[in-house]
Amino acid sequence: MDVSFEFEHYQVRLIKSSDAVTIANYFMRNRHHLAPWEPKRSHAFFTPEGWKQRLLQLVELHKHNLAFYFVVVDKNEHKIIGTVSYSNITRFPFHAGHVGYSLDSEYQGKGIMRRAVNVTIDWMFKAQNLHRIMAAYIPRNEKSAKVLAALGFVKEGEAKKYLYINGAWEDHILTSKINDDWKPE
Repeated sequence: MDVSFEFEHYQVRLIKSSDAVTIANYFMRNRHHLAPWEPKRSHAFFTPEGWKQRLLQLVELHKHNLAFYFVVVDKNEHKIIGTVSYSNITRFPFHAGHVGYSLDSEYQGKGIMRRAVNVTIDWMFKAQNLHRIMAAYIPRNEKSAKVLAALGFVKEGEAKKYLYINGAWEDHILTSKINDDWKPE
């Protein structure tokens, strides 16, 4: 499956099995930057060998429309600078999934993540015919809150001790965006 979008000198595309080295490099570069917002990761998560195994699974999930893992690439620098992932995709009668994302510490504050999530949501709504996309964020993650608000996500509630992040149970704000143009297939 080949899905790709471009804006300025950035490309947003589905991850490929050949991306093991560049995605491992991305997570190594941003290990400390992302740690407060993500689960604790095994050593393999930061190695090309670990990603080779993970990519086999992701490519299979793509084939079956069960999950989609996008990377954001700086075409000038030839490196991955972010991720946008859609997981827990459920079809009839829910037609929904969850979105998560991360961005390189050096690229923060430039609107890149907002644009990357926006183009992938548009694809999820049109090509995958999802009705609802959900996102959850830790209340102190103001940057994530701003990205979601700018994209039209609506707060639906707060979940206490929702996800085990960086070694502790963290409360999360629950949000969603609805596809007002959704039609049954």
